Amino acid sequence: MAHKRTVYLEDVGLEEARDHYGSALALAGFGPIELEMAPVAHSIGRVTAEAVWAQISAPHYYAAAMDGVAVRSADTTGTTETRPRRLRVGEQAIWVDTGDAMPPGCDAVIMVENLQELPGAEVEIHAPVAPWQHVRPMGEDVVATELILTAGHRIRPQDAGAAAAAGVTEIPVRRRPRVAIIPTGSELVAPGAAVEAGKIIEFNSMMLAGQVTEWGAEPDCLPITPDSFEGLKAAIVGAVAGHDLVLVNAGSSAGSEDFTAAAIAELGQVVVHGVAVRPGHPVILGLVGAKPVVGVPGYPVSAVLTVELFVQPLIASLLGAPVSPRPTMRAAMTRKVLSPMGEDEFLRVSVGRVGERVVATPLNRGAGVITSLVRADGLVRIPRFSEGVNAGEEVDVELLRSRDEIDRTIVCIGSHDPAIDVLANFIAIHHPGSRLSAANVGSLGALLARKRGESHIGGCHLLDESSGAYNVPYLERVLEGAPALLVHLAMRDQGLIVAAGNPKGIRSLADLCRPDVSFVNRQRGSGTRMLLDFELANSGLDPAAIRGYDREEYTHLAVAVAVSGGSADVGLGVLSAARALNLEFVPLLREQYDLVVGPAYWDTPLLAPLREALASPELRAEIQRLGGYDVTRMGQVLASR
Repeated sequence: MAHKRTVYLEDVGLEEARDHYGSALALAGFGPIELEMAPVAHSIGRVTAEAVWAQISAPHYYAAAMDGVAVRSADTTGTTETRPRRLRVGEQAIWVDTGDAMPPGCDAVIMVENLQELPGAEVEIHAPVAPWQHVRPMGEDVVATELILTAGHRIRPQDAGAAAAAGVTEIPVRRRPRVAIIPTGSELVAPGAAVEAGKIIEFNSMMLAGQVTEWGAEPDCLPITPDSFEGLKAAIVGAVAGHDLVLVNAGSSAGSEDFTAAAIAELGQVVVHGVAVRPGHPVILGLVGAKPVVGVPGYPVSAVLTVELFVQPLIASLLGAPVSPRPTMRAAMTRKVLSPMGEDEFLRVSVGRVGERVVATPLNRGAGVITSLVRADGLVRIPRFSEGVNAGEEVDVELLRSRDEIDRTIVCIGSHDPAIDVLANFIAIHHPGSRLSAANVGSLGALLARKRGESHIGGCHLLDESSGAYNVPYLERVLEGAPALLVHLAMRDQGLIVAAGNPKGIRSLADLCRPDVSFVNRQRGSGTRMLLDFELANSGLDPAAIRGYDREEYTHLAVAVAVSGGSADVGLGVLSAARALNLEFVPLLREQYDLVVGPAYWDTPLLAPLREALASPELRAEIQRLGGYDVTRMGQVLASR
């Protein structure tokens, strides 16, 4: 049958994969699940299974809309300022409060402010009132039998309130779909367990459970299933029996212990195995009986994306509700991005408004880099068969944050330093709603971003070889007339990061040339890389003699991790990075780390949190505690052009 087509690790296009799977699901009778009755007070967030109709009118009586007296409007005819009229309280005028039922025979209310109480139980009025003035008619809000909510509607607080006002006590809603999540892999350990080499903390199921909960389903995270074909089959059979949808996390590729596709095929059918998306290519779309079973790739970013692409629509189908699209906005890409020709790539980006432009900066594209999702403000879909996106090109960004958050984001593009992370956290604490988003592209990247008008600020520590001065000469050389302020952040110690105890006795740059020493470098264009090259040249040392000189990392912490993990013996970086991972540090020199700032933004409300932070003794103390910093001149404007 055409619908039993199995595609094993092929590059099936995204829409084609959805069509194949949709056809197979339709044949299996997959669709909205049964309804249940939910008390109206507990219905918020649920999806209506049937239309909801008003049981009574609201209001169900004629009600006073103001405090005052209820009257017959005919009794006020002819009243003027010069010919006031007196009404007898209890007969012609009856005191009412807002919401009271109108007394029989009364058809208007005179506000208390527009009458004068007189002795003898009378009130005086000075103007006539029209029939039904300040009266809420019966059914003004809703009339009995009127439609309140359609089927397939996700109930909001105001919806529940309207239903209750119309006399509804229970609402027919779709039962929450039950979603089983089976984590697989002998290398997995539960959070909190001891972690040794070769073991991985299992956190994907927690993320996937959070996603399906947001979409209206009930997740059930099952125990970790070790790598075993028969064990996995048994886990799938058990999960299918008690759930509406099953997610098998990991084992979806083509490795020797990737059993998911074979297990699904033996128990039911694999409709698609391999979709041309990045990340998430090895996703499996299968069926066991009439139940969807999805093989979710193990890398966390791949898992999050593929569940959103394929599982969210399945949950929506079970609930009989559409998937609500995220808002989008146009943005200019700050860097050129090359993309694989045969895949739809979903690129994580940080987003901010710089002047009149919205800019998007690509984040780490690795499928295992979960922090790229934490830092992402949006997703850019690069279509299949395109070569990528050019720098400056306008793209559509699917927003993961609100537009207000985007507009209140300080865009920082430049050199990495742990002090920038401390600064970002300080701003978030002391100025809720404001945020600093940092992209680590090196000191030259900071200047180029400022030149192109793509950032508000950027870290920079470039030593001019001829003058020995930091940063200022590069403002003249690189910016080519673009305006900029140079604002001091700190003086910091640069040196050699080595393993605890310094087992190889590394004491100077000359030791980097030893054959028994492996080095990890920073990327080209970073101030640290340029500083290293300057010092090597001054010392007459040949970079070609350094084993690992061509190995590049983008942050000081990444260098420290390489040393901590044993893949390198030494790297050049800052003291705070060494301390963060309990490594030793051989100081070499002190350098100047500044912020390159767009002058047009320095005195604006957007950067007010930054200005206040740089003047704060509390922030200075926090950065000082990192180690290796002198913040005496923090916040001083050193140059303007």
